[in-house]
Amino acid sequence: MSDARFEDGADSPLALMVAEAADVEVISALLQDAVFAGGDMRYDAKRREFALLLNRFRWEDRDAAERTGRAYERVRTVLMFRDVLAVQTQGIDPKDPDTVLSLLAISFEPGEDGAGRVVLTLAGDGALALKVEALNADLRDVTRPYVAPSRKVPDHGN
Repeated sequence: MSDARFEDGADSPLALMVAEAADVEVISALLQDAVFAGGDMRYDAKRREFALLLNRFRWEDRDAAERTGRAYERVRTVLMFRDVLAVQTQGIDPKDPDTVLSLLAISFEPGEDGAGRVVLTLAGDGALALKVEALNADLRDVTRPYVAPSRKVPDHGN
């Protein structure tokens, strides 16, 4: 069965580039409540890249799903930061590949000359802080959407 929301051969229906603080707010909203395993994050110091493979709720499709009665969806997506000088963790064990982490928000704390810190705030008082030389990232969906197992919209326990 084909999905009209995807062009033939396209494997990334959502692809965004991040180059300024306002872009970080957009990806933060799209990735709110995304989950990932500890083994789904990688930092390559030599290439200065940090990547996360996330399972995100498709917030951008929520209203259309409600209007049409279609099930809510999730999709696997990759968030890649470049020009990363260092990665710090707080409240998580990055060496435990089985830890499941939930992303609450992403923020950018600017420094001098475009440098700064990207902070990924996680549920349970965890965080990842990326020291970046410049804000340079992209977000790309890498699978077709699938029905959210809970069939519900994330609600932060409300």
